[in-house]
Amino acid sequence: MLHIQVVGPGCPNCQKLESLCREVVHEQGWKAQIEKVSDFNQIIDLGVFITPGLIVNNDVVSSGKIPTKATLKNWLADRITQND
Repeated sequence: MLHIQVVGPGCPNCQKLESLCREVVHEQGWKAQIEKVSDFNQIIDLGVFITPGLIVNNDVVSSGKIPTKATLKNWLADRITQND
């Protein structure tokens, strides 16, 4: 199962990234826990300094940008394979 954290204060880009994550997970039929992290102190503790940030299974995958749908799908697929 994937543990996905979308990190940011709730701006439109953060919302778009969260929506994109939910869309990819749903389309692929993957089991995932998607969490929105918006607390400033927690964002800093997670090591994300530019939002939106994306953390998958405790690894910062992206910071400061929204990946394309295909890129996001590849990143998540790689994390699933690593867990097998």
